[in-house]
Amino acid sequence: MADAQTASITGTPVPNVPPAVSAQGAAATPSQPEVACETLYIQNLNEKVRIDVLKASLRGLFKSYGEVLDVVAHSNLRMRGQAFVSFASPEIAAKALKEVRGFPLYSKPMQISFARTRSDAVVRKVDPQSLEVHKGRREEHKKLTRYTNPLKQKLRAKRLAAAGLAGISAIPAPKRPAVQMPDEYLPPNKILFLQNLPESVTKDQLMALFSQYPNLHEVRLIPTKKDIAFVEYLDEASAGVAKDALHNYKLDGENKIKITFARK
Repeated sequence: MADAQTASITGTPVPNVPPAVSAQGAAATPSQPEVACETLYIQNLNEKVRIDVLKASLRGLFKSYGEVLDVVAHSNLRMRGQAFVSFASPEIAAKALKEVRGFPLYSKPMQISFARTRSDAVVRKVDPQSLEVHKGRREEHKKLTRYTNPLKQKLRAKRLAAAGLAGISAIPAPKRPAVQMPDEYLPPNKILFLQNLPESVTKDQLMALFSQYPNLHEVRLIPTKKDIAFVEYLDEASAGVAKDALHNYKLDGENKIKITFARK
């Protein structure tokens, strides 16, 4: 998948379409309006969430807009906090971008723009005969930018400085396994994360339930995943009171609501 620095999926470009994301990864200026393609580039994702959980959440969030061909995210340093979501058409991607941009997934508002080029999954669907050529172009691009990419140069310089070896590549440190703190032990937060909600639950029902406790600020439902929601209070103490009082509450008389502090 693409280098985060170029904010693209290097390969077969969208025909006759100027880049929606600049080479520095910034959104296009007003003089260069975004042009829809099948793939969305997402930034500002919560880096503490496991990759498999993040990909499943993104797929669940976007699938109501149409067929999701692929979700790509990695845990390496240059791709951390970013992902690519590919759809079957630019129209589906445009609608998803418009309605989901800024949505606080795991307490962080998503920054969404169109990718500059098509993903493997899109090429495989719309032009399968060109897939191998597309992959070849991507690999060639990787080779050309291996030593010129500013982010890679910065990381390489840090490794050299840490190793104290001028001009000699340092041996990469072994990758530590990702360890995620269980939800039940998360530190206090003014935002609560609700799970196991009845699919028929409404915002008004949750407002009525949580407004019993002072300083309620907002209730946010996820249209595409109706069994979870976020409830925000003005301060952590008020959120803690509501959490302790309503955790395992049976909203529909059957299923217990799981309430934890949202991840920061």
